[in-house]
Amino acid sequence: MNFEPLGKRVLVEREEELKTTASGIIIPDNASKEKPSQGKVVAVSKEAEGLSVGDTVVFAKYSGSEITLNDKKYLVLNTEDILGIIK
Repeated sequence: MNFEPLGKRVLVEREEELKTTASGIIIPDNASKEKPSQGKVVAVSKEAEGLSVGDTVVFAKYSGSEITLNDKKYLVLNTEDILGIIK
């Protein structure tokens, strides 16, 4: 994959939802229909500051544009839609 975001944007791969709780309870697939609002940064534009490839970020619920590259889904997010970095 060779994708470089333009402007103040980043390419993010959503993280998969956890299917079990911390206590080991298994959550069925149909119990949670919402997409996760965190993911791993895969590419960063030259203008985006404070972010780097590999960062895990939390972003606004209905933000970004979903794209498919090499049969894999990604989000292109504006940096202002990113709420924070998980360290």
